[in-house]
Amino acid sequence: MSRSLPDPSWRPPRVVIGAVGRGHGLDGFVHLVGHGGVVPLEPGTPVRLGDRDAVIVGRKGTAERPLVRFDIAATREQAEQLRGADVTVAADALPATEQDEFFHVDLVGCTVRCGGRSLGTVRRVHEYPANDVLELDSGEMIPFVTDVVVAVDVAGRRLQVVEGFV
Repeated sequence: MSRSLPDPSWRPPRVVIGAVGRGHGLDGFVHLVGHGGVVPLEPGTPVRLGDRDAVIVGRKGTAERPLVRFDIAATREQAEQLRGADVTVAADALPATEQDEFFHVDLVGCTVRCGGRSLGTVRRVHEYPANDVLELDSGEMIPFVTDVVVAVDVAGRRLQVVEGFV
């Protein structure tokens, strides 16, 4: 399998790292829902909440359940107005990947092939406890495991599924 490049041209300029959840306390802290931990959430980190630029000014909680406070919300009421907004960072904030490690954003848009035929293009990646699953624009659902997806060429924008799988 290939390795993702540090500055791939197929990535959107901004990458969603989570969404603003419910408030926590009275001082503007909120739960960050869906954060996978890839991008550190340190004070000073620039983010965008929907279409509003912001900076993280406070961080507490755990790695699994982070609590953050943004410079644009100092009270619980202001924080609640942000609820549901996607939290994005610049794509270059993503760290380099290891061998056989891929960001979901890098898999979306890749063509999936089985033998000589195209099965479709990755539209979304679903996270499940056992493994991730690729949802194709054709409606196919492909488990993202080495027994099924035998080659990943992110730079070439293609994945190869084991012959006879579909």
